[in-house]
Amino acid sequence: MSQSVQPTPPSVPSSGSREPTEGHTRPAAGQPADEPTRVHVEHTVTVDADAEAVFALVADVERWPLIFPPTVHAEYLERAPAEGGTERLRLWATANGAVRCWTSRREVDPSRLSITFGQERPAAPIAAMGGEWIVRPDSDGGTEVVLTHDYAAVGDDAETLAWLEEAVDTNSRAELAALAAAAGRNGAEGADGAEGADGADGRLGFTFRDTVHIEGTLVQVYAFLDRAEHWPERLPHVARVALTEDVPGLQILEMDTRTADGSSHTTRSVRICTAPDRIRYKQLLTPALLRVHTGVWLLVEDEHGVTATSEHTVVIETDAISKVLGEDATPAQARALVRDALSRNSAATLNRAKAFVEGASGV
Repeated sequence: MSQSVQPTPPSVPSSGSREPTEGHTRPAAGQPADEPTRVHVEHTVTVDADAEAVFALVADVERWPLIFPPTVHAEYLERAPAEGGTERLRLWATANGAVRCWTSRREVDPSRLSITFGQERPAAPIAAMGGEWIVRPDSDGGTEVVLTHDYAAVGDDAETLAWLEEAVDTNSRAELAALAAAAGRNGAEGADGAEGADGADGRLGFTFRDTVHIEGTLVQVYAFLDRAEHWPERLPHVARVALTEDVPGLQILEMDTRTADGSSHTTRSVRICTAPDRIRYKQLLTPALLRVHTGVWLLVEDEHGVTATSEHTVVIETDAISKVLGEDATPAQARALVRDALSRNSAATLNRAKAFVEGASGV
């Protein structure tokens, strides 16, 4: 529930595996009598990592899609300076199978290793939602992380308070568990920017891009990428697509993709479609070798047409390397295989978009 996610009753998806301590709930102190009852809850986990490194993970919300499974995309509207201060964020995340978007305001204090947060405009039946991340070194050389929440329901509605309590507890436990796991892995898997095709350095997280120039308009190219329900007829590597778009621009895309050996695998992604120039996505169901896969289709128009780029950021699933590639396989080999497979599909999609648009425009 960090960053004041708007939950959906009766439950919110889990985002981790390590169990933090039991949450503690009580009415918030100093509350005016005419306001809804504010509930205060705390969850705690001990992390085997340096406190400053853990705080950096909490502070950098742009990395959250690589850490917390429900977080699809996060961006700064206003960013706090290095010495701390106020910032505003927009986040997209899954909740009970749906995609939610909200804006939070945070006060970042690096000197205290703390961040307070609150939802800017809570929507009924939530009257208020906020809290604090507190990161502090412990006596054993690790780090204690405390995640607090303060929330209220419109009219103190008992049913709303019940599902808020469940949602806050479920997500807080999951987020702290995922944070603890990510802090332990951080040295090996932080995405390291664009890289060559061989992935020779063996890092588990990396970013790469493929680009094609298309002689057409921004609207034409965007439409090809946006309307993925037509991909089975347009893309030879796509066998099946199921596209759901309950809110314009927020899509759930399930797709069966044919692989080079003739087999197929199923992926499920959330897509944030921002016309006319970008589509961001995160896979919720990934192939065996991938722990995380996020990406963006980015379009830039000039007088010569459109430059279309497919960018992927992936994190290799360490435990799957030997199962998929054999006992002697290395992370670098896994990187190279993933880079080749994803790039092959991206290039195929971009080249088909090029042929479709240029054919449609008579070029």
